[in-house]
This record gives sequence, structure tokens and C-alpha cells, in this order.
Amino acid sequence: MITDIQQLINACEQELHDREYHAHHADFITNEWKGISQWCQKKNYTEFSQDIGFQYCDEMIGAHIITKGMTHKQKLQLRAARMLVSYQKDGDFEFRSPRVERIYKGETGRLILQFFQHERNIGRSEKTLECRDIYLYPFNQFLLEHDLDFSCLDIDTIEEYFTSMGYELSCRHNSANHLRQLFHYLYDNGYTATDNALYVLKDQYRKQCKLPTTYTEEEISRVLSAVDRSSAIGKRDYLILLLAAQYGWRTGDIVSFKFSQINWDKNIISFDQGKTDIPVEYPLLSSVGNAVIDYLKHGRPQTDAPEIIVSAETSKHGTPLKPPTVHSIVSKYMRKANINHWKEKRHGAHSLRHSLASNLLKNNVSMPVISTVLGHQKTETTKIYLKVDMEKLSLCPLPLPKVNSPFYKEVSSK
Repeated sequence: MITDIQQLINACEQELHDREYHAHHADFITNEWKGISQWCQKKNYTEFSQDIGFQYCDEMIGAHIITKGMTHKQKLQLRAARMLVSYQKDGDFEFRSPRVERIYKGETGRLILQFFQHERNIGRSEKTLECRDIYLYPFNQFLLEHDLDFSCLDIDTIEEYFTSMGYELSCRHNSANHLRQLFHYLYDNGYTATDNALYVLKDQYRKQCKLPTTYTEEEISRVLSAVDRSSAIGKRDYLILLLAAQYGWRTGDIVSFKFSQINWDKNIISFDQGKTDIPVEYPLLSSVGNAVIDYLKHGRPQTDAPEIIVSAETSKHGTPLKPPTVHSIVSKYMRKANINHWKEKRHGAHSLRHSLASNLLKNNVSMPVISTVLGHQKTETTKIYLKVDMEKLSLCPLPLPKVNSPFYKEVSSK
């Protein structure tokens, strides 16, 4: 980790150059970095750290996260300062300045952070930990505000928390799952005398959940045909759409698709899924293989990134894409293909994943095979797609038996 402020700035300036930041934008950022360096000298700080970076933001900008009423210039200043902090910590600039800062306070917060570390130690994915963070942070705040600890919980307290959050059913369902995992950990490790997971009531989410958004094979074909594959951007976008439509990959797996995952000799693609860490293996379809080769030869910017799909934007040249970009790409071609009512439906990469499952089902592919394609651990997870196959559902109803009751005959005659 680089702690010398000038060495850190030099490394970040080189990063700006490598990513081909626009000169005007780069000048603004580097001038801000010079100001931070001068501020550190006045404070007699010989080493830079996250705490020092945030102290600078709090004193000179007013906050180290984006707050309501912050001017555009202040946001740019904050962005510049946090770029130093994130590059020092992770070797990369954070995607955007956060609007929320989650600091776990109190004894309950300490135990939750300990739970997070336990999860990392057993190999839980960072994506899962991010979700846990989103749902467990407000719970810890609730405990602090009501002066509660984990030994004081009961059904009424948990329900009061859910009511205070105003969760929709899907969010309540997710929150409940994360709370149960936390409570199991606390009980199993002797921090609570009772497993508080018993107090988290089950919901009706699975019974009431919405049908997945799907598109027909003809609509998917139109989306793929809408891509201008003569341009570098088009070659990249076409590959992204193929991975989502023909393999059903999640956005995270698309943006992290690496050269090392392709075995050209055996014509297979294999990797551990980002969401579940479950290993999966796919045949290298000729359409996908040709799209990869076309993109590498004629569309991919020069970069040492191990990820295959990278950005062509000047400010992010050659860096891996972020998940929101994939969503924007799918939306772009939904619009270009004139898909009916796409704006009213889900229209990201996950909708193409749902569509693949639905269309496989309509083509009489068995449920275990579809589960394998989607990388589901259990066939039960895949059964939601049974709900969208209306043609086969129409074969399920049983004929009503004849009713011989005089009452029903009398009613029907009126």
C-alpha cells in the first residue's frame, strides 16, 4: 500500500493517463490532489490514509460522502479525494462516490462485523456480503436507537423493526433471510442463549411473488439483429447480448468473463458463478466463439485486463465494464428492436436469463437440464418458470365432474 502522498498522487496521475481521461477533467482532478497534498503538509501528516482523506473531505468540503445540497463542484472535489482513498485501498478508483456510509457501532455492530468476517472466511461471495450489509446495517441502527441487544429480541421486536422499515414483501423476505443467518451464527457461537431466528416469522413471498419477465424467441432474435456489428461497440454489445440470451448469464458473470475461463481445445467455458460461487461449465457455442474472436480482433481496446469485455469510453478505456452498463446495453437494443411494452417490463440482462429458461421449457427441455443451464443448485429454484408456460398450464386443469344436486340444477335453469 502506498502511504506517501506524492507517490500516491503520481500513481493516480498515471492511471488517469492510462485511462485517457479528458484533459480538462484530468487537470481539475490533479489540481485537487495538489491541494490535498498541501493540506497534508500544513497538518504535518507524513503518511496518507483513509482517515486522513476523509478528514480532509469533512474539513474542506463538508462531508466525505455525497449529501443533500452539495454543489456540482463539491461533488467533483469529493470525487477527486475519494479517488486517492480508493486507489490506495484497492488499486482502483471507486465506481461512484457513495451517498450512504455504513458504520457499525456498539456491541451489536461489533458482532455483526465479526459475522461478516466469518462469512468471508468460509468463502461467502462479496456480492452476498454486500447484500447482507444493506439489510443488517439498518437493523443495527434500530437496535441502537431502541437500546437493545441480541438477548432482548422477541417476535414483537422483530415485527416492530419490519414495520418501521416499511418494507415491501420482497425486501422483507430478503431482510428476514439475512437476519436468520446472523442469528444462527450468534447462537452457534455462544453469543446468544436462544436462536433468535425463531422469532423471524415466515412470509408468503414465494406464493405471492411476481411472474418473471420473459420475451419470446422471436423477440430475442430481433434484439440480437438490432446490433450494428460493423462497429467496435457493436461487436462488444453483440457478445454481451449473446452471453445473456444464449447462456443466461447473470450481469456479474458477464462483466467478469475472463480469457482463462475459455478452453479452446475442449470448446468449453467454465467458471465459478459470482453470485453463488458454484462451478458451472458451458459448451463453447460457435455463435459465442465467433463473437469473442470478432470482438478481440476488431473491437477490443488494447489493455492488459484479464476480463474479455472492456470499456471503450475515453475515461474508462480498457477497464472492465460495470454491471449498470450491461443493463443500459440491453435496454438500448430493446428500444432499437421495437419490442412491445419493454419499458413497462423488466428489460435488463436478467430478463434474457428468464427468457432463456422459459423458452427452453416451451421446447420441452426437462427441468433438471434447465437448472443446470442456469446454474441453480436446486430444481425447486427453477420451478418458478413453470408459471409462465401458459400453453402447458392449459393442459393441467381437470374437467369438473357432473353435479347431480337438485339445487344446482335449479340455479342453472334460471
